[in-house]
Amino acid sequence: MTAHPTLLGAPSMPAEGARLKPTFDAARLLRELTSVREHSWDQQRVYTENGVGDATEVDWRCLALRSPGGAGDRTDPGGPGPLSFADTVWLDRIPYVREVLESIPAPLHAVRFMALGPDTVGMDHTDPKYGPRWGVGRLHVPVVTNPGAVLVLDGVEHRWQPGDFWFGDFSRTHRVQNSGSEHRVHLVIDVLVTPGLASLFPETWQEYFSKGEVLYNRQESPQTADERRRNDATRFSLPATFHLWEDFTPLSADQPQQTATLAEDGDRMTLRLSGDRDFALVHLGDDEYRLSGWSEERTLQVFPDGPDPRVVLRTREGNQVHELTVPAERLAA
Repeated sequence: MTAHPTLLGAPSMPAEGARLKPTFDAARLLRELTSVREHSWDQQRVYTENGVGDATEVDWRCLALRSPGGAGDRTDPGGPGPLSFADTVWLDRIPYVREVLESIPAPLHAVRFMALGPDTVGMDHTDPKYGPRWGVGRLHVPVVTNPGAVLVLDGVEHRWQPGDFWFGDFSRTHRVQNSGSEHRVHLVIDVLVTPGLASLFPETWQEYFSKGEVLYNRQESPQTADERRRNDATRFSLPATFHLWEDFTPLSADQPQQTATLAEDGDRMTLRLSGDRDFALVHLGDDEYRLSGWSEERTLQVFPDGPDPRVVLRTREGNQVHELTVPAERLAA
């Protein structure tokens, strides 16, 4: 088993996966899936700190329903970057799937139909930080399956059935395999962890969600133009790994540093790094921001006024918070 250790006394995650309370109409899901399968879907791609990466080598194809910028050809899961997640044109054609998504009490990130081809075996891997400990969840609703379609999650074989609603802790080692003669298709939904999402889990999970190492995300708090302008053109140095959301390097002033600048961009703020890397930000209140496309696993809070302007960088893991305070300056207009 590869479950992440918990703090002494904190309840651990009850299992590697959980069937959630709602059950959806499998026949309606299948009809809507059929309506968007008249063209070839693209191979699934990864998303890294450098953006969209390589396609998978196995027969694993996707149709993006929500993606960064709402691009219909983005088969990767997305993540921090210059674009926020938005619905694609495909979602307009499948109203029942939209209804399913609207019933989930949590902010949505990537949503994809994912089709695993027949006689296909994926490799063992982990999706770093895709678990409640880091404020991110990955949910599945099977649409088409067969007895040979198996998810092996932390050494346990799962054969999820159409219309059922599942959570899996994909930060653990897992692989997908399909020895059947038809595609296995799941609706895969990435979300931020919230108390509302926790309410969908079985009663046996509620102690974990109330007392365990779970990172809950706050709602976005809109800022006025004056509030954004106060933080505009704030420059500071931060560890070179801070924007690498899947990185486990602790915050430290001893790490290699890079220059960062906050900039007002329309009705939001942007974090601009040296090398022309931009990250859209989501305001959480009190001038604290998370990276758009990610959770509160890492945030920055700006204190622009007074004789000691500064930025407080934070990383979170469950209930644990690590901070690093760095000096800041306001660039001349």
